[in-house]
Amino acid sequence: MDGRELVRSVWVFGRVRGLRAMRSVWRQRRADAVGLRPRGPERARVPGPVQGAEPLPGGGIVRFARSELRVWVSGGGTVFWGWDGAGPLPSYALAGEPPEPDARAVLEPDTDGGWRVVAERVTVAVSRNGAVEVRTPGGVVLRRELPPRWWEPVGGGPARWVQRSEVPADARFFGLGGRSSGPRLREGTYRLWNTDPRGAFGPGDDPLYITMPVQWVVSDAGTHLLFHDNPWEGQVSLREGEEGAGSGHDRPGASEVRMGGGPLRCWVVVGTPARVLHGWTQLTGAPAVPPSWALGPQHARWGFGSGEEVRRVVEGYRERGLPLSVLHLDIDHYDEHRVFSVDRERFPDLPGLAAELRERGVRLVSIVDPGVKAECGDPVYDAGRAVGARGAFVRDARGGEVRGVVWPGECVYPDFTDPEVREWWAGLYEERLAQGFSGVWHDMNEPVSFTPFGDMTLPRSARHALEGRGGDHREAHNVYGLAMARAGYEGLRRLRPEERPFLFSRSGWAGMQRYGGTWSGDVATGWPGLRASLSLVLGLGLCGVPYSGPDVGGFDGHPSPELYLRWFQLGAWLPLFRTHAAIDAGRREPWEFGPKVLEYARAALEERERLRPYFVTLARLARVTGAPYARPLWWGAPEDRALRGCEDAFLLGDALLVAPVLTRGTDRRAVRLPRGRWYDTVTGEAYEGPGQVLVDAPLSRIPVLARAGAVIPVRGEDGVDELEVWAPAQGRAGGGLVVRDVGDGWEHAEIERYATRWADGGVRVERVAEDGSVTVVGDGEGAAGVRVRLRGLGAG
Repeated sequence: MDGRELVRSVWVFGRVRGLRAMRSVWRQRRADAVGLRPRGPERARVPGPVQGAEPLPGGGIVRFARSELRVWVSGGGTVFWGWDGAGPLPSYALAGEPPEPDARAVLEPDTDGGWRVVAERVTVAVSRNGAVEVRTPGGVVLRRELPPRWWEPVGGGPARWVQRSEVPADARFFGLGGRSSGPRLREGTYRLWNTDPRGAFGPGDDPLYITMPVQWVVSDAGTHLLFHDNPWEGQVSLREGEEGAGSGHDRPGASEVRMGGGPLRCWVVVGTPARVLHGWTQLTGAPAVPPSWALGPQHARWGFGSGEEVRRVVEGYRERGLPLSVLHLDIDHYDEHRVFSVDRERFPDLPGLAAELRERGVRLVSIVDPGVKAECGDPVYDAGRAVGARGAFVRDARGGEVRGVVWPGECVYPDFTDPEVREWWAGLYEERLAQGFSGVWHDMNEPVSFTPFGDMTLPRSARHALEGRGGDHREAHNVYGLAMARAGYEGLRRLRPEERPFLFSRSGWAGMQRYGGTWSGDVATGWPGLRASLSLVLGLGLCGVPYSGPDVGGFDGHPSPELYLRWFQLGAWLPLFRTHAAIDAGRREPWEFGPKVLEYARAALEERERLRPYFVTLARLARVTGAPYARPLWWGAPEDRALRGCEDAFLLGDALLVAPVLTRGTDRRAVRLPRGRWYDTVTGEAYEGPGQVLVDAPLSRIPVLARAGAVIPVRGEDGVDELEVWAPAQGRAGGGLVVRDVGDGWEHAEIERYATRWADGGVRVERVAEDGSVTVVGDGEGAAGVRVRLRGLGAG
């Protein structure tokens, strides 16, 4: 145990009785000793030489001496392969049935004695010894999977396996879920095991709450995403390549995936970044669209303490003219931390409080933890024991309830991999809605059981339903939070069908965007934590989870006024904009940091509100296209190598480039620009990319640049929405997409397309209909009934 883990252990012991946690460790180890068979001797296996092939729709089966490989390409160009009979289903990641194979793709002999599947957008070559190459139609290799290796216990049991891969020497890696160092992933080993890091974390801590075997690879040859659809515990080791290494030859980049069990099956999506994310969300599901109020400023704290304190905070925002959309209640509003309960002494009329705040435009959101107090007389525990034939809770190998230690004390854990349990749990959210809450956030759902050392989770031998297949916690752990999110989302949708559910979850897995978003978890207060906040949002967006954000100000400690303000300014440009802190941390209200910070924080809040229509547009487009709101700078130009390594700025949609201040004492900073003209949104000064420029970053704001030609929906000074149009460069054109706010229900939202160009000595803005017809809009009320404000006309 290193010093950092020791400190975190003390943190845990300071909040729960150490004796209970020690007993939990002892029970966990005893359960695993009884419930897990020792691996014993193992047999190693590789595919062996090729024996033949059988054509099937979209590809076929290639047979080897000791294995067989099913490979096919879908009509959209997505590739699937699975070894030893592994098919796309069952899968927690996929949103439904897998895509149909491409009837035009053909399986044919390759020149080296192997086979290849040739499709319009991709070629998959299988060598005579089991290596798999993904190539562009022109034959350029994007990725080469070496023949896999399995180790099978002689006495039976899950086979562990390793898959090694090679990528181009110039390639850079991204993804793997929520990683605090990045978003570009450096050389090293990354664990695939959703983990509570024992308190606040920084950039050096890995793994965290959301891990996914989702690799993004960006190289000159092209961009692709690789997904190993296997939730078992594993690890991914990455090594960047080197061009001109060793006598002028390139050393390829390398990836090695090791899994402790489960199927060896992969999906690969190739194309531009936009095409890749679109293909990925077609597989794993369209992101849920948060209600528009969830795109506004939000405030949370562990330790509000009472309904009167909640009123005091909301009144503080109102008195100072600060917008606030949402306030979150943490575990301290529960009765002795018991889920689905209320401390009536401190919150005597929670429904009344919620109604009062809603009249002021502020919604209440409730925390929900999975741990249920294991005590007869607790209504949730008693009801859970009556579910089905065996009750709702995870069991051990002998059939007893698995117990752990969380905030209420000794707890049991619902088995969300059981459909009947999800149905029961979904109904419990009726109590939250009756209390006046408008949404929920799931916490502690890795799942967590406090221990002084080791993994703070359930025994690996714990038994789960896994949709009727049966299995243990080694397979269920990483999808536990995902399955809980499904239960909560489906419950909210059923109980309040006229409104879109608002739910975000600390833990999850591939496909979690179907049910909502996430947040950083307990990021450490400090400048490194601020940088980690941005890394997490960008990495999760690439993995298909577009709605996320950090604890503004950090979870623990006392941020300096400068750090708090810079964090606040970053948060105002991220999808989930929420302050939050621990019960023993400093305050996070903007007025607690002095008049200057309050003034500048107000400006950030007002700009967020002005841009609310743009965030509504990004949320709707994310559902249609899969594109995240916040994107790495290389999103539109992956061929620009300088952009691949840029980690201190990001694109917000297609129109804006945000360059947060991530270091102390900074009032000017360098910004790497993609190709094209960019305008400083405050000064109007124009810059030309690609290249690097030095821009002002006073304490009052962070640099934000608008792309020339962009069309951005904003809220006008009189509260009426308008289009902010940035002039295209002379001789160039631009445009943008706009989606109006049609409410928080399920109404269809039309996508409006606008084009901008120079004509007759001025900038013309046109609305382009689906049939290609054009309507000109201009200053004031245009012919299309759209109000337009032109900017950037005086720059260059």
